[in-house]
Amino acid sequence: MAVGELDIKNLTKHGRIKLSDIKDVKDFWENNPLWTGESEFDPGSMEFFEEHRSVYMSDCFGGRFDIRFLPPPSKGSQQKKILDLGCGIGFWVSEFSLRGLNNLYAADLTEAALEITKRRLEIYEGSAILTIQNAENLTFDDETFSHINCQGVIHHTPNTEKTISEIARVLESEGTASISVYYRNSILRLWPILRFIAWPLAFFGGGLKGRGRESIFKIKDVDQIVRLYDGFDNPIGKSYTKDEFIKMLIPHFEVQETYLHFFPARSIPFKIPQAFHRWLDRNLGFMIYATLKKK
Repeated sequence: MAVGELDIKNLTKHGRIKLSDIKDVKDFWENNPLWTGESEFDPGSMEFFEEHRSVYMSDCFGGRFDIRFLPPPSKGSQQKKILDLGCGIGFWVSEFSLRGLNNLYAADLTEAALEITKRRLEIYEGSAILTIQNAENLTFDDETFSHINCQGVIHHTPNTEKTISEIARVLESEGTASISVYYRNSILRLWPILRFIAWPLAFFGGGLKGRGRESIFKIKDVDQIVRLYDGFDNPIGKSYTKDEFIKMLIPHFEVQETYLHFFPARSIPFKIPQAFHRWLDRNLGFMIYATLKKK
């Protein structure tokens, strides 16, 4: 799939081909907030958030929070205005608050996400201004923020390039950002061969719990695997090579660093050594992250 194209191969559970738009994206995430359908705990409960944080730290960072996600320190007495765009259920804005950052904003396309984020901030005694936003058409003024955090969001939008340009627009001159997308790593590139190895894992219980993803290892089409990761009815999920990702970013940003994270060990039906998990996370991660400075 070419960069920026809509995922016209997405299939509904009834087998119909549909062209997904932002309303489809909103409807899906409104009814399927992150981590719901996977956790047995009530969304918004302390147990729900503690479980999510534990799994996120393990599967997304190999057990160690990466400080490269944090905004650069403020210069002088001026306080950074920070936006967590596509906040989901509030992991990032909560972690920023726990680490002493303030002047925080959290934005999402759905009311469901903001309700859960609000509850998360209450439980962890954090603070942020919450706002409904369509990342393709932000309502913020030009140059509003010093730093924007946007993790695992823009690969769910119909017009990914438009979202990147909006992020740049609302960043102040020489403002910074951290953006990530699903990475078409060597496992996905070699999936036509590797899927025959993955089938035994599925037989012994490998896969992802809930949201209709239990048979993800049996899927042949890589684009469908990427889409299916967030749920069977997820309308859009795209993955990019490093070159494709950078090509989208460079019209607006100086790319200071890229790196990998996220190897979902919970999808494997046996425990792997933590040191090996960290190696997989750094070298075969399914997310590519970019540290950016606005041009």
